Amino acid sequence: MNTTAGTASEVTRHCVLTNTKTKVKFVIVSWRNLPSVSINDPLLMLGKPAPLTAATGMDALTHAVEAYISKDANPVTDAAAIQAIRLIARNLRQAVALGSNLKARENMAYASLLAGMAFNNANLGYVHAMAHQLGGLYDMPHGVANAVLLPHVARYNLIANPEKICRYCRVYGRKH
Repeated sequence: MNTTAGTASEVTRHCVLTNTKTKVKFVIVSWRNLPSVSINDPLLMLGKPAPLTAATGMDALTHAVEAYISKDANPVTDAAAIQAIRLIARNLRQAVALGSNLKARENMAYASLLAGMAFNNANLGYVHAMAHQLGGLYDMPHGVANAVLLPHVARYNLIANPEKICRYCRVYGRKH
C-alpha cells in the first residue's frame, strides 16, 4: 500500500536495500518481488510534507524519463512513460505546494504507477545507478539524488538519442 507517489514498488520487480554499516545500496531484481495485490490510494498521500512529495515526485519523473530513453524501450513503455511525464509536469508542483490537493495527488499516484510499469519493462539508467550510490554514501534521499543527476545525465545522453530527449523536454514543457 503506497503512501507516496514515486517508488512504484506496487508494480515493479525491484527492491532496494541499504547496508547502513557499509553505506552500500543493493538492488534485488526478481519477479518474486511483485506484490499479489497493491493499493494505490491518493487519500493516503494527502498532507505529506512538501520535501517528501517533491523528492518522490522526482523519483517518479526519473523512472519515466529513464524508461523512455532506455535502449530497451518499446512502444508500450514509451506510451506509459510519456503519459507519466505529462502528468508529473502538470501536477507535481501543485501536489508540493498544496499537500491536500486530491486531484494532484491522484494524478501523481497514477503517474508513478505508469512510470513504474514503464521502467519495469524498459529498465533504468545512469541516473539511478549513481543515485543509489550517492544515497547510500551520503544518506541523501533517493528522489533528491535523482533530481540533481537527471538534467546532467539527460544532457550526456542527448548525443545518443536526441529525438527522445527533445520530445521529453517538449512534453515536460521545457526547451531542449
